[in-house]
Amino acid sequence: MQHTGKLDVVIVGGGIGGVIALKYAVDSGLDAVLLERRERVGGLWRDLPAWQDIQFRKEDWTLGDLPIDGEDQASILRNIEAWVERFQLAPFIKTDAEVASARPCQDGWVVTTRGGAYRSRYLIAATGGHNRPVVPEIERSGSRVRECHSSELRDPRELAGRRVVVVGGGASAFDLVDLGFANGAACVTWVYRSLKWMRPTRRSKYAGTDMRLLARQQMIGTPIGTINRLLNKDLASRYEKAGMRDILPRAAFDIETDQLVPGRPGMIRNFARIARHCGEVRAVRGNLVELTDGARVQADLVLWGTGYSTDLSYLAMPGLSQLTDLRQAAKHCRSIFRSAHDGRLFLLAPGVLETNTSTPWAYAHAARSIASHIKGRANLDASPKFKMTNHFDLAKALARVDRANYPFALWYLRYLCLAMFQPRSKPMPVP
Repeated sequence: MQHTGKLDVVIVGGGIGGVIALKYAVDSGLDAVLLERRERVGGLWRDLPAWQDIQFRKEDWTLGDLPIDGEDQASILRNIEAWVERFQLAPFIKTDAEVASARPCQDGWVVTTRGGAYRSRYLIAATGGHNRPVVPEIERSGSRVRECHSSELRDPRELAGRRVVVVGGGASAFDLVDLGFANGAACVTWVYRSLKWMRPTRRSKYAGTDMRLLARQQMIGTPIGTINRLLNKDLASRYEKAGMRDILPRAAFDIETDQLVPGRPGMIRNFARIARHCGEVRAVRGNLVELTDGARVQADLVLWGTGYSTDLSYLAMPGLSQLTDLRQAAKHCRSIFRSAHDGRLFLLAPGVLETNTSTPWAYAHAARSIASHIKGRANLDASPKFKMTNHFDLAKALARVDRANYPFALWYLRYLCLAMFQPRSKPMPVP
């Protein structure tokens, strides 16, 4: 079926970012449609195994009084669906509508799906950044070792009694190491090339980072250098106290370039039992995993906690369609989200994912300003920004280009009150 009517905006992707972008487009009176390739919204959260969860408290994930029961995969998925129900977005969503290509034309975009083509003035790419699981190419010879990416581990109970090798140095690998001990693995070997920063804690991992504290520091004007010094002092003390000084990242933590994830309590309690190797997996032969440091490890299962790559191949735009990394994509944006290649394209994920902020909170502010730009009330044409824009710093950046949503002086007083007085037990309001 060919859709001949011209829309104001097409949104590609029905995860949390796309659903929030649709909410603000509809609120602004834009003629909008969201295209989702699956049969229901949810994005990556619909595919993830049940043990997957968020990196922070549920009160920091949700906004307003949108319901959420916990930090687990099922709760996050229900929260995304709650956005659709609460704001009556279903009539604007087309499911089973995988986008084959999105091509710029003289007066906007032509977005092609199996069911037809959509024409619009603007395009919002809301397909996230976690599109393709990354598993390195290695040599395999007569392998008797099962391998799976973190996204493919459906039931962690199968780790019981197994010799497990976890590969990776970021949040996914931290989770997998933790799962190994929680589910009675016979032994856990951890292989990493480099390490991301964590904030070691023996409490629940969801309490391991405090976004509200960071937001407060931003709003009262604490210099970035001071925030970094305080964070590095605190982190060094925590690594030392947890007995994890051996895995301190080499470079100092920088809030503008690094993501800080919470430490996993089980991983910390069992740290002395982890066989650690700084390097990579070279090959799997029989039941042996060969590492670049020369070690040969007997294993039953290799868990790849090596993350995801970005897939923008549906965008028929040289310079963007080949990108596989969010930080690369961020360098192609003005005002954080507007494409420098075509001003009628917005990329949601690069300015939100891998930052130190609540994903829905950041998506809501981005989507509100994007809708304002399409309506002609904002001008998202500031120079590219290569630093991570965390939490209230995002509002500060958007306030410079979107006075419709950030009235002079008044917006600052409102956000300062939120930073100073909003109880940690309550979510932030919907912007």
